[in-house]
Amino acid sequence: MVTASAVAAPEWERMLDLAVAVLHERDPDRLWPLLAAQLPRACGGDVLIHKSGEWSAEAGALLVATAEGPDGAEIDEETGAAIRRCYPLADHYVATRDRMPATARGIASAGWRRSETARLVRRAFGADDVLGLPLPASTGPVTGFLIFREGGFRAGGFDDAHLECARRLQPLVAGVAGQREVLDGWRASASRAGVEPAERAAAHGLTPRETAVLALLAEALTAAAIARRLGISRRTVHKHVENVYRKLGTRDRMETVLRAQAHGLLGRPG
Repeated sequence: MVTASAVAAPEWERMLDLAVAVLHERDPDRLWPLLAAQLPRACGGDVLIHKSGEWSAEAGALLVATAEGPDGAEIDEETGAAIRRCYPLADHYVATRDRMPATARGIASAGWRRSETARLVRRAFGADDVLGLPLPASTGPVTGFLIFREGGFRAGGFDDAHLECARRLQPLVAGVAGQREVLDGWRASASRAGVEPAERAAAHGLTPRETAVLALLAEALTAAAIARRLGISRRTVHKHVENVYRKLGTRDRMETVLRAQAHGLLGRPG
């Protein structure tokens, strides 16, 4: 069994720095580059792909990041289809309902090495192993990240320490994805009202995480539902709610939402 000490300390410290940066980042468009810059290296990989939508040949967008940054590599249509199909990880996650990180080499062994997908990703990225890091949603299509490792079979592929690191980072990755989704919706809603939401939130002293909680309060979500969306505990949600009430000078949800709308922090209904 791999312990926390098996995870390289410098990489772990960088991911902790990433967590702090995410919590203070007001622009949701910057969350993907922040994650893409650190996640592959922490897990022993070289190329990161964010796979949204179904993991099938026909559906889902692919965002590719390399050491050169987001969109650091281009992939042709044939390779893109193979990555979307995501053999053997997609079949594994669909069949088992498991959402723990896993590797192609660990699931399919020699079958993966002989597969067309392995040939194509080797040609595209020089990679011989891929680690799946799905978001731990219990329902809906599998979404998440694929991390490719150059020279995987020659170097032994991803090892137990890499998998342990991916497991430990999974909640952080889920939290980043949840925060980006909420902040994207919040920004779009507030912008339709003709205001600059990030500046208004900063003027009221709201952190990005508090802003995300405020946006979900406006959707009438319970503390438990907010916790699931953002990948945090209910206790943490209640703490953020208390901070929002204090900073806006309110005492309950309804008063808070109405005041936030009046100050341009939220779009108005309809």
